[in-house]
Order: sequence, then C-alpha cells, then structure tokens
Amino acid sequence: MRQSRRRFIKAAAAIGSFFSWGPASSASLRPAAKPIVISTWDFGIQANAEAWKVLSRSGRALDAVEQGVRVPEGDPKETSVGLGGLPDRDGRVTLDACIMDEQANCGAVLCLEHIVHPISVARRVMEKTPHVMLSGDGALQFALAQGFKKEKLLTPQSEKAWKEWLKTAKYEPVANIENHDTIGMLALDLQENLSGGCTTSGMAYKMRGRIGDSPIIGAGLFVDNAVGAATSTGVGEEVIRICGSHLVVELMRQGYSPQEACEKAVMRIVANQPDKSKEIQVGFLAINKAGDYGAFALQKGFTYAVYAADIPNALFTAKSYYQ
Repeated sequence: MRQSRRRFIKAAAAIGSFFSWGPASSASLRPAAKPIVISTWDFGIQANAEAWKVLSRSGRALDAVEQGVRVPEGDPKETSVGLGGLPDRDGRVTLDACIMDEQANCGAVLCLEHIVHPISVARRVMEKTPHVMLSGDGALQFALAQGFKKEKLLTPQSEKAWKEWLKTAKYEPVANIENHDTIGMLALDLQENLSGGCTTSGMAYKMRGRIGDSPIIGAGLFVDNAVGAATSTGVGEEVIRICGSHLVVELMRQGYSPQEACEKAVMRIVANQPDKSKEIQVGFLAINKAGDYGAFALQKGFTYAVYAADIPNALFTAKSYYQ
C-alpha cells in the first residue's frame, strides 16, 4: 500500500511539474497560438494589414514586422516616423530603428539621415555585420553601400512646422496621439516564432544627436522566443531608465500576463519619477508565446492595433495609470 501511495504521489508531482506555468516553464507549455500581429498607435492598422500579408501566407514573423513598419516609415503624412518625420532643433530629420528575431539576433541604426526605411537598414546590420548598432554617418555609409537610396526626408509640411516652432523654440517632450514618436510591432507566426521591430524619427525638435529608447534593444524592444516580446512608445528617456521592454518580458517570464507585465513596468516609472510621470506619456505593448497580449500607459489615449484570424485588424485603447 505504501509503495502504491508513493508511486501515486510521485506521478502526481511529475504531472504538476509538466503543466506548471511558473518561471521556468512559462507560456511554452500553453496551446499553440495562431498568427497574430500587434502594433502601437492608430497607424498600426495600416502597418498590421501589410504584416498580415506575410503571416497569412505562413511567412516568418521577422519579415512581417519589417514589411509592416515600412508602411508608416514611407508615409510622408506621418510626422513621427520615417519620411515626413519632424526634425531636430537644427532642422535635420534623424531616424532610429531596431529589429529582433526569434534567435535573439538583432540590429539597430541610430541618428540615421537620408534613408526612408531605417528598419530595413537595421535588419541589414543584423544580418550583414558582426555588430548590433551603427550610428550617424557610419550608419548612412553602410546603408548606401547596401544599395539604399539617399533621399530628402524633410517634407514641406514638416519644414513649415519646424520654422513655426523656431519662433519660440520651446522644447516640450509630450507624446500623445499627435506626437507619438514610435511604431513598435510584435508578431507571432505559424511556426510559433516571435519577432519585433521599432522605428521612429524621435521626439520633435530634440537636441542634435539625441537618442531615445526606440533603437535600443531591451528598452524600446525586446524579444525572447521562449517567453514573449514587448515594445514601448512615448518619452524614451523614462523607458531607458528601467530597461522597459526587457523588464516587461522578464515579468512575463515570472508568470505575469502581458497585461500585468505592462502595468508593472508603467508603475516602475511612476515610482521612479512620481512628479514627472504626471506630465509625460509612456506606453508598453506586449505579447506572450501563447499569443495573449496586453497594453498599458501612463496617460489616456495610447492606442494599439491587433490583427489575428479572429480579430480582423481592430484598434483598441489601452488602460492607463492616470485616468
């Protein structure tokens, strides 16, 4: 009888361990998810539609995020990403981007000028160099050597807005629906692999050479294929202070849902900067290996788009710390 009881207890423990969703096993034991792509802000709808073309054909998540974020990058009407981005205080449009795949390969460009699609240059950095980051003139030199075309990024609309700003030259790093500054995109493909991309022209009228969180792996974007992925938007300095996207993924590793992880990351910012956090916007968007997703922001107004087989490219508004 004692031997039978011992065998029963041992078997029960083994089964419990197998189905545990604790820090070690996390979401990898959950049912396989269908393809899904999520991205920040209203222009995520158009970006998701392009990404879904790749995912729906059993394509790779990495290809989906690159193709998806190229849509707002190439839209001259979008003043916070790529072509048409608002310039720095000297009137120069500088772009930042990073990309990361399911094997922790990653690439980034910082303070890149004259190239419409920095996300694609970032991917070339990942695939064609031994480095993770290239910046400034070096990033431009590399892009041109890779066949990218040198173009003028400052549109008449953005130049007019910059000249109007020069009348007061007051720098107010507020990120909202009009000046949101980033598209971050995360995708899970049919092979159950995750990838992410993040691209921006940065905060309007920033100091020359300023870099935010967007091109920094672990701040603006982080992917761990065993756990999940996260991206951020808003005032990048505050995201960098907490290694925000990495923090969100690590919280998911500990067993928190994507929604809970995003909330805890925002609360970390509030705890660090209780006064400043009332005046700025930061938002996080996350997905886990099962395809569950969540979003949370400091202020109201952070929107994100979701496209999956059962969610036909819908726009949602994230919950926020300050109501």
